[in-house]
Amino acid sequence: MAHAYTPGLKVSRLTWIRKERRLPLKGTVLVEQGARVKAEDVVARTELPGNVVPINVAGMLSVPPEDLKHLMLKKEGDPVKKGEPIAMSKGFFGLFKSTVTAPTDGIIESISYITGQVILREPPVPVEVIAYLDGEVVEVIPDEGVVVQTKGSFIQGIFGIGGERIGTLRVAVDSPDQELTVDHIRPDDKDKVIVGGSFVTKKVLDKAVEVGACGVVVGGIDDANLREFLGYDIGVAITGNEQKGITLIITEGFGRIEMAHRTFDLLKSLDGKKASINGATQIRAGVIRPEVIVALDTDEEPKEEGTELKEGLVPGSLVRVIREPYFGQIGKVVSLPAELQEIETEAKVRVLELELQDGRRVIIPRANVEIIEE
Repeated sequence: MAHAYTPGLKVSRLTWIRKERRLPLKGTVLVEQGARVKAEDVVARTELPGNVVPINVAGMLSVPPEDLKHLMLKKEGDPVKKGEPIAMSKGFFGLFKSTVTAPTDGIIESISYITGQVILREPPVPVEVIAYLDGEVVEVIPDEGVVVQTKGSFIQGIFGIGGERIGTLRVAVDSPDQELTVDHIRPDDKDKVIVGGSFVTKKVLDKAVEVGACGVVVGGIDDANLREFLGYDIGVAITGNEQKGITLIITEGFGRIEMAHRTFDLLKSLDGKKASINGATQIRAGVIRPEVIVALDTDEEPKEEGTELKEGLVPGSLVRVIREPYFGQIGKVVSLPAELQEIETEAKVRVLELELQDGRRVIIPRANVEIIEE
C-alpha cells in the first residue's frame, strides 16, 4: 500500500548548519576562509549610495539656467552641510540677494546649466553583514560575502515576525502547554530569547519589548493578538522586516496550541545558551521558515535525522495547514480520496478531508499540509 508522505518542521538536536552571508551589492569581505567567527562579528561591509535630492536652483533664484555659472557658490564634487548656502543671486545694487541652501548633508553631484537643476547626493549608508552563527568560514564569495558553517541544534517554526537577532535562551515556563504570561517576563530579560509554552498575547509581547528581550518563542498566537501587536493585518508576502523591537517565532500554529514536546524538551536542554533567531517567513514559492539556531561546541558528530520514511499521511494523522486560507490551523485527516480533484486554480491535485479543531471539515490539497510528529 502506498502512503502520502509530507515532512514536518525540522527539529534537530545536532546537525550541520550552513548560512550564506551576502552583501546587497559588492563591497569588502573582512574575513578569510578557515577563520573562526562569533555570531556578532562583522564579516563583510559596503556602502549603499545615498539618496538623490534634486534642487531647482534657477527657479528658486528666478534666473535663467545659464546664469547659474556665475551664481553657484559650490562646484561639482564639493561636500555641503545642511543649511549651507550653495547659490546666491546678485540682487539689485548688492541688495535684496536671494540664497539657496542645502536641504541636507551631501555632495554636489551635478549642476545643469540647461535645466537649472542641481543634484545633491546624500551621504552613503554603511551596510554591515554579521556572521549570525558562531562557526567557521568555509567559503569566501569575493567582494560579496561568506558561507559560515557550524554544528548545533536547529529548530524551525511555522510562522514568525522580525528579523535576525542574537540572544541568550531562557525557558520561562515549566511545560509546553503553559501559557506565557506577563509574570514570566523578568526585568533581567534584556537581550534574552524567552521560551513560552502554548500561547502569547499582545500584552506579554509589549512587556518583552519593554524589558529589552530580543525574541519570544511559543507554540501559538491568535489573529487578534498578532494584529493588535503589529497594528495591521499581516499579508501573505514574506515577513521579517517588521520593526517592533522583537522577533516572534510561533512553532505550532494559530490558536492556543501546546508546543510539541520534542521542540520544548530540546529548547529546555539549551536553556542559558546563545541562540541565533530569525522570524522571516514565506509560505508561497520558495518557502522560508523562522528558525532558532544554537551552535554547540562538541566533538560529537551530527547524525542524519529524519531520513527514515515513516508511515506517512493516513486517516487520523495530525497535520498542520501551511498555506492559506487555513494557514497555521491544526486538524486530523478524515479521509484521503484517491481520485484527483479540481481546485480553485483549475489544477487537478490529490486532496484530503481535514477536520479542524473547531469541528469544521474542509477539503484541501495534500501539498498544503505537513505532518505533526507526536
